[in-house]
Amino acid sequence: MKTMTAKEVEELLNEGTKLDIIDVREVDEVAGGKIPGAVNIPLGLIEFRMHELDKSKEYIMVCRSGGRSGQASQFLEYQGFKIINMTGGMLSWEGNVE
Repeated sequence: MKTMTAKEVEELLNEGTKLDIIDVREVDEVAGGKIPGAVNIPLGLIEFRMHELDKSKEYIMVCRSGGRSGQASQFLEYQGFKIINMTGGMLSWEGNVE
């Protein structure tokens, strides 16, 4: 599984790189702030909403600390998606939130 640090993701966003970020935290967690542009699909709904994703794109998975996004990454990779897990999750995120 490919990984990136929160800092690497932040640097790409600051350079203007278009990233497809999926935040797998619960709705109430995301209400406290998420990476700008990230789409919230709670971990428990991933298998029911994966039809919304495009296998030609690469997705960065995010959660609070990296555990749930790791689970989502493994599941989606097994389904044929290109996935990067953001290590450290939002606990490591120092960039802007929305």
